[in-house]
Amino acid sequence: MPEGRKGYARPLDIRHGQVDMAHGSGGRAMAQLIEELFVRHLGNEYLAQGDDGALLPGPGAGRLVLATDSHVVSPLFFPGGDIGCLSVHGTINDVAVMGAKPLWLSAGFIIEEGFKLGELARIVQSMAAAAKAAGVPIVTGDTKVVEHGKGDGVFITTTGVGVVAADMELSGRAAIPGDTILVSGTLGDHGMAIMAVRESLGFVSPIISDTAALHGLIAAMRASGAELHVLRDPTRGGLATTLNEIARQSGVGMMLQEKALPVNPAVAAACEFLGLDPLYVANEGKLVAICNERDANMLLSAMRAHPLGKKAAIIGSVHADPHHFVQMTTGFGGRRIVDWLSGDQLPRIC
Repeated sequence: MPEGRKGYARPLDIRHGQVDMAHGSGGRAMAQLIEELFVRHLGNEYLAQGDDGALLPGPGAGRLVLATDSHVVSPLFFPGGDIGCLSVHGTINDVAVMGAKPLWLSAGFIIEEGFKLGELARIVQSMAAAAKAAGVPIVTGDTKVVEHGKGDGVFITTTGVGVVAADMELSGRAAIPGDTILVSGTLGDHGMAIMAVRESLGFVSPIISDTAALHGLIAAMRASGAELHVLRDPTRGGLATTLNEIARQSGVGMMLQEKALPVNPAVAAACEFLGLDPLYVANEGKLVAICNERDANMLLSAMRAHPLGKKAAIIGSVHADPHHFVQMTTGFGGRRIVDWLSGDQLPRIC
């Protein structure tokens, strides 16, 4: 089938088409929806940046970063966290990977009629604890209630505001050939913690979500003096989709080393059992860093010295490629394309 604009098989059928679950997966279908509908009608110079948040003019020498995220995870409570702390961590991370210091959060709740107040209290208390631990208060919000059967318990939208120095520029557009790619720890922990609950999978070593606020780790990375070009938290669509996004933004190719990818044995076993690839499974407490090659080992040491980066690893490199492919050298010495997530591997994961 011939490809259309930007590599999509065909343009969106606005007149007759329908939204499906793949449009929220973080993969190719979601990217097409954003580009051909939202950006087409809402586009402006800030939306065109294409990062996890928008870099905006601010008072004085600094600039502002604004990021927003909606959380629809199912189940609401899972090993290692819940929708409350997840909604705080996710938005703090979207602000922090822009190089900004997160300052404030807002929270919007859509609650289904009949939802138990005890569970709502548990969620709000979890949000409060996460915000306090991160030092980023929730300063405003909104609450709506919908009729029974018109929601799914509770959905939460959080928005974060941060400030970034005028000379700090971290963006998915900034990767250049020769750069080194690092991850801060094991892949797929959050997504497989959710799936283990859904599928009632029992393991000798339980799978725990990695949900965490990453701004402290990022501050330590910046303090190392390493020349950082890109930071991104690989949530929906996992590492593979995140790297494809960056490769397209920067107009480069990437080569990963399969043997270098850190994956917990329990996560690897669960993925094998369910027929999933950990490269495409969501993370909520990990980041991807792309830096100048000469600073890679220095940055790796700084990451491993932080509690959230103990299992950090160098996993690949950036090179020139007009096709913007992400590839991987396999454990057997071959190569394969690591493409965008296609379809919806893990719905309702964050």
